[in-house]
Amino acid sequence: MPAGDWLWPAIWLMPAYNTYGTENDDLDIDAVVADLDTLRGFVGCFMDTTPCHTVAADFKKDIPEAIKTNCLKCTQAQKHIFHKFLLGLKEKLPTEYEAFKAKFDPEGKHFTALETAVANA
Repeated sequence: MPAGDWLWPAIWLMPAYNTYGTENDDLDIDAVVADLDTLRGFVGCFMDTTPCHTVAADFKKDIPEAIKTNCLKCTQAQKHIFHKFLLGLKEKLPTEYEAFKAKFDPEGKHFTALETAVANA
């Protein structure tokens, strides 16, 4: 560790970035994707077409930043959830998948990189 005044060691030990809250990292995304009504409920929340329940609202607040930063602040569990969500949405509700992409990445700058970033989670 570099020598210096007392503040440098504190900065040196800080994480490079914070992660999103982990309270929903245990979401059973396989169950969400398997049940079309549940999947539609999440998508409707994200697309502002249906009311949000607590868990969907929690994810929704982080989606714009997560897409723009390729999920940089996502935990491994969140990357896994995002990956499974996108795969399920693309397969089961392709029209909604395209609408989701258009809403959160209207210029098409970030989505491919995001999908790559979460693919191995």
